[in-house]
Amino acid sequence: MGQACSRFLIMLFVLLSQIVPAHPDDQNAPARIQEEVWALPLVLPTIAYVVRPVGNGPFPLAIMNHGVSLDPVQRSFFPLVEFRDAAMWFARRGYLVVVPVGTGYGASAIDIPERGLYGPFFSKIGNCTNPNFHDAGMAVAQLDLWIIDYMAAEKKIVPKDVVVIGQSAGGWASIALSSVNPAQVRAVITFAAGRGGRVGGKPNNNCAPDRLVEATAEFGRTSRVPMLWIYIENDTFFGPALSKRMHEAFTAAGGNAEYHLLPPFGDDGHFLVGSADSVPIWAPLVGAFLDRHK
Repeated sequence: MGQACSRFLIMLFVLLSQIVPAHPDDQNAPARIQEEVWALPLVLPTIAYVVRPVGNGPFPLAIMNHGVSLDPVQRSFFPLVEFRDAAMWFARRGYLVVVPVGTGYGASAIDIPERGLYGPFFSKIGNCTNPNFHDAGMAVAQLDLWIIDYMAAEKKIVPKDVVVIGQSAGGWASIALSSVNPAQVRAVITFAAGRGGRVGGKPNNNCAPDRLVEATAEFGRTSRVPMLWIYIENDTFFGPALSKRMHEAFTAAGGNAEYHLLPPFGDDGHFLVGSADSVPIWAPLVGAFLDRHK
């Protein structure tokens, strides 16, 4: 995608955007927030849902990383906006929120090996006998770094005031990002972070959990960014026993992460952050964490 084409798409999507009132109960909220869809002219051109306060900014930046499906059919139907209510909560706190759609999702999810068609999906972990959790996390972390650099170059964000949020595999990528300690990132928040959950669709059936714990420790050896890890008791992807092992390994290696285990939510707590009903549950924890790490 050429630079001129990308800028045209950005302008077009801005024209199609909508402005919504801020939450009336939040006295510190901006007067209005605006929802948009942007085409980001990165190394890998990326579509993103953006919600932000109305105005020119610059604003603090929040990047939200979504989870992963290994099924290309499911990825082809991936929604443009998965965490709208959560994203709007951050925007109401004054953030410019960018929720990128990962490569290999939507129209780019075509994956028909017998016809020589392969979607650009960079988050594969490989076979469970020898999974590569490290590189799968770093692939998405690299996208975050490109977004930060682009938004800074465009002078849309406040320098060194970036928060990265991720759910499931997106949370794992956020942990990976913390291991390189980007100077602009002041905090990382994860919901149900991990990789290799529900192998074969079976609850609490994890791909090489010991290897996942080892990879978590590897990230912890260099990570120094303040982190908040949120897990849920009835998460069938990364249950309490595994998530506690991950946290213990991460902090023992030197990582800086708070761990919170929330009560059961819905049929599967793994999807907590995608529900509007969950905002009052996690918002006090997240709000207090952000206030401590301004």
